[in-house]
Amino acid sequence: MTETRHTDFGRIKTYSIKERKSKVKVEDFSRPAVSGHDFNPFFDSLPNILAGKTIRAILSSVHRAFLERRGIIWALGAHVIKCGLSPILIDLMKDKAVTAFAVNGAGIIHDFEIAMFGMTSEEVEEGLRDGEFGMARESGELLNRAINDGVKEGKGIGESVGRWILEQRPDFLEYSLTASAVRAGIPVTAHVAIGTDIIHMHPSADGASLGEGSLRDFRLFASIIPTLNQGGVYFNVGSAVILPEVFLKAVSMTVNLGHPLKDFITVDMDFIRQYRPTQNVVRRPVLGRGEGYSLTGHHEILIPLLAAGIKGRISAGKNDAA
Repeated sequence: MTETRHTDFGRIKTYSIKERKSKVKVEDFSRPAVSGHDFNPFFDSLPNILAGKTIRAILSSVHRAFLERRGIIWALGAHVIKCGLSPILIDLMKDKAVTAFAVNGAGIIHDFEIAMFGMTSEEVEEGLRDGEFGMARESGELLNRAINDGVKEGKGIGESVGRWILEQRPDFLEYSLTASAVRAGIPVTAHVAIGTDIIHMHPSADGASLGEGSLRDFRLFASIIPTLNQGGVYFNVGSAVILPEVFLKAVSMTVNLGHPLKDFITVDMDFIRQYRPTQNVVRRPVLGRGEGYSLTGHHEILIPLLAAGIKGRISAGKNDAA
């Protein structure tokens, strides 16, 4: 029998995040378009061919979902938050163009660091040389505390982190996606694979809390999927593995439980087209039920552009109603 080796993880050495070189700062973040309505002529000028046709179809579907109060769910890889796009998504949330958010484990870390310190994203190669990668004390201790305490109170990880940030009232609160969602009463779920995130390296990480909290969030996420029926829209933005897998299982649970799930669309947005998002978001879930689209390009350009189009459709509809 192989001898089990025990490592004293309590000896992990940490340092303050204030001493860390961070590549991303809030002063470089995006800003929402003042009036999305001004962008309508631009979208009208696009050719009704290939990607031009795709983005028109997506905008029309989101507008329909908005008018008919169907689900508009945004599943986000951490890169979306790290690249300063939270203000765009928070603005869409204020316009009722988001009904739920789902993020991975790294997403809550970047969101926490941005809200608390106005910066995030370390130099991985430099940190690995001395074993300092991921060892920022505040990120490990405070985030794990927020998760552990929140789970004890019966919350999932997403709500635990968002509510904890709200309670702290940090200097950069306005940039926090999770806190903004919690404040607005919009579900935000976090889906964690243990060992993939820097906070799991810290002694304060608790496997029971991570597992229980993530399971609660998965079940909450699955309970939201039926809102896509008859006109909802599901976005997978920048997650190549975790969130496409979570979505596929949630769709299966929805159908298994007898909920209707037809006439909805899915959208995958990323730098390249990858296997799991293509299969588990764009193709398999909508087979015989709806339509799937891929928009390929930089998040820093595509998300503000798409958001401006969504705001434009909503603004034009309000003006027509007036």
